[in-house]
Amino acid sequence: MRVIVATRIYRPEPAAASLVLGAIADALTARGHEVAVYTVTPPKGLRTMPRAERVRGFPVLRDRQGYVRGYVQYMSFDIPLFFRLLFAKRPDAVFVEPPPTTGAVVRFVCALRRIPYVYDAADIWSDAAAHATDSSLVIRVLRGIERIALHGATSLVTISQGVVDRVRALGVATSAEITGFGADTDSFFYREQESLEPVFLYAGTFSELHGASILIDAFAEFHKTHPEFRLAFLGNGTGQDEMLARAATYGIEESVTFNAPVSSAELNERFSRATGSLATLLPGGGYEYAFTTKIYSSLASGCPVIFAGPGPTRDFLLGASAHVPAGAATDYDPKQIADAMSALADAPPRPDLRGQIAAWTKANHSMAAVASRVATVIERSIEGKARR
Repeated sequence: MRVIVATRIYRPEPAAASLVLGAIADALTARGHEVAVYTVTPPKGLRTMPRAERVRGFPVLRDRQGYVRGYVQYMSFDIPLFFRLLFAKRPDAVFVEPPPTTGAVVRFVCALRRIPYVYDAADIWSDAAAHATDSSLVIRVLRGIERIALHGATSLVTISQGVVDRVRALGVATSAEITGFGADTDSFFYREQESLEPVFLYAGTFSELHGASILIDAFAEFHKTHPEFRLAFLGNGTGQDEMLARAATYGIEESVTFNAPVSSAELNERFSRATGSLATLLPGGGYEYAFTTKIYSSLASGCPVIFAGPGPTRDFLLGASAHVPAGAATDYDPKQIADAMSALADAPPRPDLRGQIAAWTKANHSMAAVASRVATVIERSIEGKARR
C-alpha cells in the first residue's frame, strides 16, 4: 500500500515531531508499504539521509529562529501542499501532522479524491493558542479549522486519555486511538560519563503554555547554595528576553544560557553529562491534560527529570519513580522546584542507576513501539475504506 505523510517538519530537523514521524515512516516501510513524505526543504546545514521512504521537500518561509512557525509560515506550506496532494500519485491513505490548517487542507483534498486520512491529535492547538493571544476571533477561527481537521479524519491518534476527553468535549466523535509517545531509543541512550556537569537542562520549546519562566525564579533560589551550577535552555520559543532580564535582576545572568536546538546526537550527549533535566507546564490555563513529551528523551539518556506542574506528566513521573530514580514531580512553585534541584544536585543517581533509567525507558516507552501502533491505525483506515 502507498501512504503519504504530510508534515511541515521532518528529520533531519531536531524536534520531537521529526523523530516520531521518522519512526512511523520506518514502521510502515518495514511492513512493506511505500511511503512518501511531503514536507519542507530542511534548513541550511542539515542534510536528509537516504532512507526507505521518499522525502519530497518544498521551500517555505521560516521565522527568525529558522522554524516553520506562525500563520504566514504555515500558509507557505499549506497552500502548495493542497496542489501537491491534489496531483500526487493516488495514495491509499494520508497521515497528517498538525497544525490544524494542514489538517484542513488534507481533509479537502482527501474528500475530493476519496482517500482516508489519519490525523495526529497529540495536542489541541486552539487550546494552546489561548495562551498566545488575547484575540477571541483568532481562537474561534482556529477552533473551527481544528474541528474541520478532526471531524474529517478516518481515525485520530493521540498520546493520552486526557486529549481524547478534550476532543470529545469539542464535539468530535471521530474514532481515536491512544498510541502514546515514546523515546527514540536509537538516538537517545545511556552513555556513561566519568563525571557529571553541574548543569540542569531544559531542552525543547518554551512558550506561555509551558510556563518555563518559573525556572528562573527556582534557579535563583537554588543558586544561593549551589553557585557552581548552570541553567541551560536548548530550544526555541517566546519569552527569552523576559527570562534573561529576570535572571539579571537576580544577578545570575552569567549562569543562565539560551542556545538553539541541537542534533539528537549532541542532545543525547548533553543529557548524559547533565545532572538533570527540567520540564514545566503552566497550571490553570485549561491545558492541564497535555503531556510534556520532552521528558522521554531525557529518561532514555539516563538523565533524571524534574517536572513542575499538573497533569499526566506528573502522574507518569511519579509512577516511573516507583521503578527507577526517574526524578521528581513538584507543584508549579519555585521553592519546591529549587528544593528538588538541590536534592538531585546533592545526591545524583550513580552511573548504574542512570543506566537503569535508560533501560527501563527503552523497555517500556520506546518510540518504535509507538510508531508500530500508529502504523496499525493507518493500515486499519485503509482496510476500512476498502470494505466500504
